[in-house]
Amino acid sequence: MAKTIGGFTLPGEKGYEALTMRLAGEWGADCIRDSDGTQLSDEILKSGIPIYSTICMVRSITAWAKSNMDKLQRNFLMSAPVLAETKEIVISPLDGYFREQFIIAPWDDPKEFWQVFDRTEGNEHADWSYDGEKELVTVHHAKKGHIYTVNFLATRIWEEISMYNHITNDWGDKEHLMAVEPRYPETQEALLSFLDEWLREHKHTRVVRFTSMFYNFCWIWSDSKRNRDVFSDWGSYDFSVNPVSLRAFEAEYGYRPTSEDFINAGRHNPVHNPPSRVLRDWMEFTGKFVREFGKKCVDLVHKHGKLAYVFYDDTWVGIEPWSGHFGEFSFDGLIKCVFNAFEARLCAGVSEVKTHELRLHPYLFPTGLTGEPTFAPGGHPEKDARRYWACVRRALLRVKIDRIGLGGYLSLTEPFLDFQKEVRDIADEFRMLKSLHDEGGVWSSGIRVAVLHSWGSLRTWNCSGHMHEHPELYLNHLYEAMAGLPVEVRAISFDEVIENGVPEDVDVIINAGRAYDAWSGGDIWNNPKLVENIQKFVMAGGGLIGVGEPGAARGGMNEFKLAPILGVDRETGATICRGKLSFETEAGHFIMKDVKHAVKAFHNHVSGVYPALESSKILMAKGKDVRLAVNEFGKGRGVYLSGFTYGTTEARLLYRAILWAASREDLDGVYMTDNPVCECAYYSGSDKLIIINNSARAAFAKVRIKDRQVRVRVEAEGSVII
Repeated sequence: MAKTIGGFTLPGEKGYEALTMRLAGEWGADCIRDSDGTQLSDEILKSGIPIYSTICMVRSITAWAKSNMDKLQRNFLMSAPVLAETKEIVISPLDGYFREQFIIAPWDDPKEFWQVFDRTEGNEHADWSYDGEKELVTVHHAKKGHIYTVNFLATRIWEEISMYNHITNDWGDKEHLMAVEPRYPETQEALLSFLDEWLREHKHTRVVRFTSMFYNFCWIWSDSKRNRDVFSDWGSYDFSVNPVSLRAFEAEYGYRPTSEDFINAGRHNPVHNPPSRVLRDWMEFTGKFVREFGKKCVDLVHKHGKLAYVFYDDTWVGIEPWSGHFGEFSFDGLIKCVFNAFEARLCAGVSEVKTHELRLHPYLFPTGLTGEPTFAPGGHPEKDARRYWACVRRALLRVKIDRIGLGGYLSLTEPFLDFQKEVRDIADEFRMLKSLHDEGGVWSSGIRVAVLHSWGSLRTWNCSGHMHEHPELYLNHLYEAMAGLPVEVRAISFDEVIENGVPEDVDVIINAGRAYDAWSGGDIWNNPKLVENIQKFVMAGGGLIGVGEPGAARGGMNEFKLAPILGVDRETGATICRGKLSFETEAGHFIMKDVKHAVKAFHNHVSGVYPALESSKILMAKGKDVRLAVNEFGKGRGVYLSGFTYGTTEARLLYRAILWAASREDLDGVYMTDNPVCECAYYSGSDKLIIINNSARAAFAKVRIKDRQVRVRVEAEGSVII
């Protein structure tokens, strides 16, 4: 591939100037950045290559934080459960938590914010006292044999990302950074003063890269190395709670959330649970503040004549790019850390910024996310880079990204020459893909898919974090498959459908999840208006694809409230005495055309699914368990899959399911290779077709181009342009 330059951000490093400048040339870098734990020397700053500098506002004023410990960020925690063997029990709230991360907040009256619960009864227990010196709660008049817990307000004394980086890289006695609470006016004044001085000092900086803004996703650590993560969820707002916030919320909304609204019997508020009204209000309240104060920071950057980019990871809370409010920040660029294709689609689809940039993996750290060697003996970062790139590249066939880059310690790459070559090739291939988009639009089937779940557009192209964090989620895998398909994807909420029906510009709805989670929907399916509007949509000719336990809710005639459309239901034990239809699998269906062998799509399947209607056709099954079924419903169609795990064959299976559900079998073979491991995209502006191989082996693929058919060999994880 021809050598090109531009669109690449290189992590430089003081003390490695020669390496920095050499790789800037080899990788075609037109920008150099610093990273957490690195600095740029004067030689690099004055190299003539534009500089962008990273800044994490809330952990940047450590000296001020140490003098104002009452203005650090806080959150609610729940103590370990204690069994009452006597009428008076003593509970140490912090037992089991990582005490380098948490201390008990001593600045407020515990009686204002703390709660004690009898978890056996599920009720709050009002008779308790607290000894601040000993940090002990005494529960009075406890009931023997009952379990008690304490919800308490903790202060975080070590910012989570700093903590992770510190421990991962063994930074020894390097200072522990703290996160300050920006809700306090004094903190805002200190942060803006710091930012103004920082901007004056960084006269060589062209782009200020905010490492998100103010509040981190919830990441609670224990003191046990066997189970370090007590709780973590990228989509949670649990770390945005503070006394000043709670009081301000009450003044605005007329009620105050309790500790239990956040603790939720120890479940907290992960994005996978249907949100309560209190949580929705809290997210709205928090997002408004983050945007208002964030805008002041961005305006200050612009005042100094610099650009403001934001990194959509780490302290991302309130920044959500698909919220409909992201443009209020006035950011110039959005940067997304990516392992997968759907994360690239999340970034590319945000219209409120001019520049969209991806930070690729592997990150330049000695070890990976699970402690495996990367830039260390035994590591193969070149293989990691190609593997991650092959995943992300699928999305870049469909959408344009402006920039890519890396982060971390560039010095670690010095002995890994194969990695250096791999990144050079990736950078050139990226610029080639970008040029294809610059020359004209990419062909699309025009089919409009709406993913239906509790969160609506807020969770477009995203469930919670990266796929490896929640590989069990059907929707992560579905998003990953669709990220490389020629279909238009959006997300809509149950509330929208209840109020307004299915939007007219939707051809196919996908509902996928486990019973009662936020993705499947849970009890909201007991609202007859929701079921009515979905059934009207399909009866009129729309398509519905259900995955896992779609429309599952307690009570009523069916476990799956969508059973009349999908033609299947699930046995949960409530109807075990009811007879079930026998069936035989049907061969040769349109959806199954490219399935030549057993697929892994159903590795995370649910069991007990059976035909509920005579009209349903079973395409795949295992024993008496239905895996894949189709059903006609009025003028429309329903498709059911008992699970979904992304793979090349599985992506093709999903595409065919979408085509069939939309009654668009006429698109079979249109810009579609005969080999599912290879995907293609046609660009009308340049009249070019690119074919990519998503597998680790060379593959042959045939594809029809206008009035002729061509057959090409594509190298392992390679690409060919025709």
